[in-house]
Amino acid sequence: MIRMVIPAALGLMLASCAGVHGPKGNDTGGIIPWSPDNERMAYDIAQGNCGFYNKHAVLRTINRAPGDFISYECQFEPPRRGQRGH
Repeated sequence: MIRMVIPAALGLMLASCAGVHGPKGNDTGGIIPWSPDNERMAYDIAQGNCGFYNKHAVLRTINRAPGDFISYECQFEPPRRGQRGH
């Protein structure tokens, strides 16, 4: 039984990670590695982190180059119209 639980738990952990250099964030904001897919999902990724702290995500910069980042800020007030970063 334990032999089946460990591989299943390990597989679940690996499937849920965003890679070695995935999104990083805390209660003030964070960064997301840039890629076309990450850019499409940036707001959802950022809101997932900020929502953990009962805050709202605001995308700040999107540097469209491999190896660069999308940055976001977590704030208490909901974003104003057009502040989402799209």
